[in-house]
Amino acid sequence: MMHHLSARDLACAIDGRTIVSGVDLDIPRGSMVALVGRNGSGKSTLIRSLVGLRAMTAGRVHIDGVDLSALSARERATRLAHVGQEDAPPEDLLVGEMVAMGRIPHRPPWAVTGRSEWPVVRDALDAVGMVHAIDRPCQHLSGGERRRVMLARGIAQGSDLLVLDEPTNHLDIHHQIQLMETIRGLGCTVLAAVHDLSLAAAHFDRVAVLHEGRLLAVGEPTSVLDPALLHRVFDVDAAHLTDPVTGRVHLVLGTGAAPVAPRRKAAS
Repeated sequence: MMHHLSARDLACAIDGRTIVSGVDLDIPRGSMVALVGRNGSGKSTLIRSLVGLRAMTAGRVHIDGVDLSALSARERATRLAHVGQEDAPPEDLLVGEMVAMGRIPHRPPWAVTGRSEWPVVRDALDAVGMVHAIDRPCQHLSGGERRRVMLARGIAQGSDLLVLDEPTNHLDIHHQIQLMETIRGLGCTVLAAVHDLSLAAAHFDRVAVLHEGRLLAVGEPTSVLDPALLHRVFDVDAAHLTDPVTGRVHLVLGTGAAPVAPRRKAAS
């Protein structure tokens, strides 16, 4: 089976310092894959390289077997939708206008938003529970609302490959779960960098663990997120508990490293 997104021996650097190296990763069509790792492990850098926003120093990335470097920016945008961690809607636009920007790759050059695109915009906003805000100025959105609207723009882009960086950032627990269920319901292929391990274990088909710039493990959540690996990578105790009603396996995190003792003030 051809993988929807794949990387071979990928490496990238920032200011001459290697951040990620030797990455081999396959994202099967129709799957949801979580990319996890400690802060500073290189998740965002890897994501940006996979979508063509950061140059690689080595390796290749393919989308449906086509080399990413052979695609123009417009062609990439029709094949994948990327929503970055720090992406924010322009404050001078209305929500509907901003989401309609996701349709730009599908328009002829210099074309403006057409009436035929508004059903797509409304459907995308409805999917994230924000259709009621279609005429609201973006500057009036909360942090969580901004995240949902940015995802709506990605959905409106019409690609069946979504690459997301911290999609649940700024969302409360209700909207985190709702967003994961929404993404699952889209039927897209999804790669998402997430920091919540419980969310990764509960809502994704596979988990890729990035540790010190290299992929340490890739596989099903229950096999990858085992206590030994979690202690090695995140320095936390963990256990798998089975729900007696549903039979579903849940990841339970326990204690972490000892807190750092506060510095004592020097005697005056």
